[in-house]
Amino acid sequence: MSDMILLIVVSLFMGVIGLAAFFWSLGDGQYDDLQGAAERILHDDDRPL
Repeated sequence: MSDMILLIVVSLFMGVIGLAAFFWSLGDGQYDDLQGAAERILHDDDRPL
């Protein structure tokens, strides 16, 4: 039974760490421009030699 309590505590801790990382990336502007990166790959700026 004590193993089960340990696993619950560890999983809750890992969940809080993941949630904190998500909110940090949200505040850092990671999800601001989702269309720009998708369209940037389509534009070829290279010129043939």
